[in-house]
Amino acid sequence: MPGILRQLSTLGGCTNPVRLAGQRIQHRVDTTTGEIGTELHRLNSQDIPAGQLLVRCGNRRTTRCAACAETYRRDTFHLITAGLRGGKGIPETVTSHPRVFATFTAPSFGPVHNRPTGPGGSVRPCHCGKRHDKDDAALGTPLDPDSYDYEAAVLWNAHAGMLWRRFTIYLRREVAKRAGLTQRAFRHFARVSFAKVVEYQKRGAVHFHAVIRLDGPTGGDSSPPAWATAELLTDAIEAAAGKVRVAGPVVDGRAHSFAFGRQLDVRTIQGPAFDGGQELTDRAVAAYIAKYATKGAEAATGTLDRRLKFVAELAQLDISPHAARMIRTAWALGARKDLAHLRLRAWAHMLGFRGHFCTKTRRYSTTLGALRNARAEWRRLQAAIARGENHPQPVDNNSTREETTLVLGHWAFVGTGLSPTEQWLSASLRAPDANSPAQKGGTADAR
Repeated sequence: MPGILRQLSTLGGCTNPVRLAGQRIQHRVDTTTGEIGTELHRLNSQDIPAGQLLVRCGNRRTTRCAACAETYRRDTFHLITAGLRGGKGIPETVTSHPRVFATFTAPSFGPVHNRPTGPGGSVRPCHCGKRHDKDDAALGTPLDPDSYDYEAAVLWNAHAGMLWRRFTIYLRREVAKRAGLTQRAFRHFARVSFAKVVEYQKRGAVHFHAVIRLDGPTGGDSSPPAWATAELLTDAIEAAAGKVRVAGPVVDGRAHSFAFGRQLDVRTIQGPAFDGGQELTDRAVAAYIAKYATKGAEAATGTLDRRLKFVAELAQLDISPHAARMIRTAWALGARKDLAHLRLRAWAHMLGFRGHFCTKTRRYSTTLGALRNARAEWRRLQAAIARGENHPQPVDNNSTREETTLVLGHWAFVGTGLSPTEQWLSASLRAPDANSPAQKGGTADAR
């Protein structure tokens, strides 16, 4: 029993791990001669307590695996923070670079139930005449579903990623224009770096939150020119967002074209914040963006967190009529050969959106892969210490050694999830200690 508990503890609370069968063998290799030496270690799935190797699912969605989603959220927080205040290979001088927090919304596809607020946070009536509660399921649903433009809403989601990519091109042009530079010369003086995350509005349309930064020509490690200011960057963002367009398909004689909505919000970081006039800090921005990195359409609109095989499955699912109609519209459009490139049926559960939820430019900060590798290396060193090794070395610290390690592995997919017994044992590992701060009414610092 202790063996299975140790194996489950390595999952970090993952509730839907991938199960693999096979083996891994490690050999010592002489780097000077290339000779493969003796076997150092062998891991066979038949010798593991669970009978198979259990690997974390790594799903970013909270609805699929809360533990892996929390890891993803924390990684995203550190990725965004590194680009705002330095660290993880980014110098702290990046804090002096012009930085803004921008929100880009979708256009209107028809009036929806909303919760407008007045001065002092007072709630005003919706167009329907009702003052909605903040958790009212009607929020975001159309006032008149029959006149709501579901076709345009789905196609907007499908083209949103392309619209963002084109916006970044326009933004560089607008910054160069205000600096009095050609686009070719601009790259020798400055660089636009950003990190953005996608959020679904309650109506099912995606919009973008982004940290946008002006750097020197090589990125965060070089100082931006004197003309690079937050005001210039804000003006360029507003101009680029107002000009960018993406031509859409022609559906039954109707030509679609896509642009951002009128509600564009650009705020200087360390300036007035979005809540109560407080300062918009690095940490607040990173936390705000990371919060949405683990949410999909299911969190905002009550739709699905996995793909459909048949549209008839909707009849057996507990989802809102608005979400169901968005999915049916995507499914119907996906049957058209001229829209096959949008893969709308494959992404109907995402209401047509098929892009990445969190993206960044190469020079903004570190990468999620680097953060995962650093965490895996730390765990490897801790395991080596637990085995009694006196001087464990990092994997990337062997460049001067005469020997290295060759790993030969063969693994086959068996399935996913935990058995009922494993679920019970895993839950017992996650149960809070009676003396923990959470049980005493306090909070624990997860940093």
